[in-house]
Amino acid sequence: MDGDGGGGKRRRTDAFSSNGNDNIDASLLEALEKSSHSSIEVLDQRTLKKLVLSFERRLKENIEARLKYPDQPEKFAETEVDLHEELDKLKVLAGGPDLYPDLVNLNTIPSILGLLSHDNSDIANDVVQLLQDLTDEDVLEDNDEPARVLVDSLIENNVLELLVQNLQRLSDTDPDEMAAVYNTLATIENLIEVKPSVAELVCEKTKLLRWLLGKIKVREFDGNKQFASEILAILLQNSTANQKRLGQMNGVDVLLQAVSMYKSKDPKSSDEEEMLENLFDGLCCLLMPLENKERFVKAEGVELMIIIMKQKKSAYGSAIRALDFAMTKYPPACERFVDVLGLKTAFAAFMGGILRGSRRERLLSKFVENECEKIDRLMELYLRYSDRVKAEAERMDNLELDDLEMDEDEKYNRKLESGLYTLQLIAVILGHLWCSDHPQMRARIELLLKQQKLTKQDVKDILQEYHDNIGDLDGPDEKERAQGRIWKFISAF
Repeated sequence: MDGDGGGGKRRRTDAFSSNGNDNIDASLLEALEKSSHSSIEVLDQRTLKKLVLSFERRLKENIEARLKYPDQPEKFAETEVDLHEELDKLKVLAGGPDLYPDLVNLNTIPSILGLLSHDNSDIANDVVQLLQDLTDEDVLEDNDEPARVLVDSLIENNVLELLVQNLQRLSDTDPDEMAAVYNTLATIENLIEVKPSVAELVCEKTKLLRWLLGKIKVREFDGNKQFASEILAILLQNSTANQKRLGQMNGVDVLLQAVSMYKSKDPKSSDEEEMLENLFDGLCCLLMPLENKERFVKAEGVELMIIIMKQKKSAYGSAIRALDFAMTKYPPACERFVDVLGLKTAFAAFMGGILRGSRRERLLSKFVENECEKIDRLMELYLRYSDRVKAEAERMDNLELDDLEMDEDEKYNRKLESGLYTLQLIAVILGHLWCSDHPQMRARIELLLKQQKLTKQDVKDILQEYHDNIGDLDGPDEKERAQGRIWKFISAF
């Protein structure tokens, strides 16, 4: 194992690089290879104890030297080189995750984590690299129980607090420290993968969210800004608590500022493009709580998304998605969208391509423009998705003939996957238009149905199926109201 130390590696590399002759003696290579093989030990409990004992010894020597010569770095420098090499040797444990419970039982975790606060940031960064290796997703795959034991021990010994404290002292200009930033974020991601509750725990116990916001505020792009955006999206993904917490920290405004840099330009690389997607993912998650929708409207987020849509850069689709999250079950955002003439931009997207009066009248008038061209487009989509759903229904009928029976719920889910939900939403829009009592729109809908040998009954059947399958996720009262609206359309047809 000694041959695997960081110093040993460097010495062998230097020996080869200093020799200008490419014709290296074959016997020398053979001797080196034999030497390397002879130093390899089987990774078992005996090897583990040997590694831990050696690490603890070097740690003790370093602590004693620093206490004895606090103002004479040259007196304890050698002990830190030794400590660095011992930490490097511990990385081999990633090759035997089944030994993690034994590592925990040897009470080594507190000693390792204590070095995250070491005065020498290089030693702390060695620990970060070690933790990243031990918790790597590929290492922990198919080792659920050892992974859980290790992660539980790390959490109990304050790994989250110590990692974030160390993160705050790292520089963005030093290459080694930038690598430590990446390894810290990777370790936190690995911990969340093993134990999802860590996502809320790290935000509750540390200042990680504030650090991530600070990183995202930086205008210049780099790999760590990209990773910070990814970690932020992960933390917000399934946690209402984190969404609310970040909202209170002015997170909505920070994310809007971050995406606004791409309102009139595209990312310069695939990595930068991925970062922009992460930022929008985070923004959409952030817009789940009602209070953050309010902050979004106050920060002129609706207007910014419309500007991004108008510019038709790569963030175009993401801006539409953010508006969807902002306006869902929040009428003030919908009203702002109409008031700032968002309909014109939205219909341009709808067609693939200002009005006065009430918001509803302005919306409806869009469907009459240019000889009802938007209704024509709507009916094109209706027919496309209707054909898909019919094809899936026929396929399922054929499966049943082959004795592969499906219950009604499974059939309905299969149809939803084939496009039924989109078809239902189109039918709802047609219902809104029909209920407007606008003669030109009604005449256009009837004409288009007739041309395709369809009737109003076909639309009613789609609406009826939608009506009958509305769930009560938002409570029985909301279900009743939703069904009432759909029944109004069915009756009108």
